[in-house]
Amino acid sequence: MDVRKALIEQYGYAPEDIIFEVRGKRIYAYKSCGIEEKGHEGVYFGKIESDGIRLTIEGAFIIGPKATKNVIEVDDERARRWMRGEDIEVPEEGNRWVILKWRNFWLGGGKLVNGVVKNYVPKERRLNV
Repeated sequence: MDVRKALIEQYGYAPEDIIFEVRGKRIYAYKSCGIEEKGHEGVYFGKIESDGIRLTIEGAFIIGPKATKNVIEVDDERARRWMRGEDIEVPEEGNRWVILKWRNFWLGGGKLVNGVVKNYVPKERRLNV
């Protein structure tokens, strides 16, 4: 899969200075520093799904600020519910991967399915707010 092409198609933006490495279905992202390193490189950026790329919280922070498509802004209550691991209702229709934004923060990626964004925040990263 051409990750950069898929990101542009899905979110309207893909950074040129980031190296994307696909391992299985997981995508890792990093910048080259010119030092040869053995072992795990990059941050877990997202996952290749059958219909697009599902971004992690870190992936949303990288793509979100310059994304021109599929960004949904949420209010305080929806942001709280999202970070607790709940699916949230939004005034959007369709069936696509989206980035959630709250104020100046990027909350991660989810799947919009007819007005509901399905939550993918891992249990260990959920908040009790």
